[in-house]
Amino acid sequence: MTVLSVITWLAGTGLFLCLTMACAWLVQRRTGKSGWADVAWTMGLGIAGAVLALAPLGGTPEPLRQGLVAALALLWALRLGGHILRRTLSSGEDPRYHQLAQEWGEAFPRRLFWFLQLQAVCSLLLAASVLLAGHSPGPLRWNDIAGVALLLAAIAGEGLSDLQLARFRANPANGKRVCNEGLWSLSRHPNYFFEWLAWLAYPLIAIDFGGGYSWGWLALSGPAFMYWLLVHVSGVPPLEAHMLRSRGQAYRAYQAKVNAFFPAFPVKESSR
Repeated sequence: MTVLSVITWLAGTGLFLCLTMACAWLVQRRTGKSGWADVAWTMGLGIAGAVLALAPLGGTPEPLRQGLVAALALLWALRLGGHILRRTLSSGEDPRYHQLAQEWGEAFPRRLFWFLQLQAVCSLLLAASVLLAGHSPGPLRWNDIAGVALLLAAIAGEGLSDLQLARFRANPANGKRVCNEGLWSLSRHPNYFFEWLAWLAYPLIAIDFGGGYSWGWLALSGPAFMYWLLVHVSGVPPLEAHMLRSRGQAYRAYQAKVNAFFPAFPVKESSR
C-alpha cells in the first residue's frame, strides 16, 4: 500500500461522496425533507467504505479481512440507512434541519448545499478508517474477531435503542413525556453512543499490536471525528436544544438524572 495509491482512492471517494450529497440536496429541495441527506450520507459512506476495503492498493492485505471489513461497512449502512429512510418517509422535517432553516432563513438552500458538501469531505476520515482496517496485512488476529464482535454489538445496541424509542413514541399515553425506559434510562442518547462505538471497531481491526502496521493507528481518526461530531456538533447539541423547547422542565429533570452520552446508572434523588 503506497501513499499515492491511498491518496488517489480517497480523492475518488471524496468526489463520489460530494456527488452523492449534491443529489441528496436536490431531493431535499424537491421533497422538503432533509432526512434524505442523512439517508444518502449513510448509504454513500457504506458503499465507499466497502469499495475502499476491497480496493487494489498494493501490499499484501489478507483477502478474508478485506471481505469482512467490506461486509461490516455495508451491514452498518443498511441498518442505519434503512432506519433513517423509514423515519423520513413516515414523519416530517428533522428538527435539527428545521432549526437550521429557521436560523439561515432565505439562505437555507445555499447554505445547506455547502453544509452537505462539507459533511461529505469530512467523512473521508471515516472512510479512511475503513480502508486502513481492510488493508491491514497478515493473517487474521484476535483483534479482528474482537472488532467484528464490537461492530455487531454496536449495531444491535443502536437498533435496540431505536426500537425502544419508537415503541415509546407509538403509545399515545406518553404524549409529551420523555423516554427514560430501557437503554434510554442509562444514556440520553444511547443511539449516538452505539454509533460511535461502531466506528471504534475499525481501528481495533486496523492496528497490529505487534507493531507491524504503523498505518493502522491512523484509523483512530475515524472514531475521534465521530465523537466530536455527535457530542459537540450535529448530534447532541441541536437535539438537546429541540427537546428542551418541546419538553421543557420534563427534559431538564431527565438531564439531571441521566448521562448525555456514555451509559451509566441514573443519579438517584437524595432522600430528605
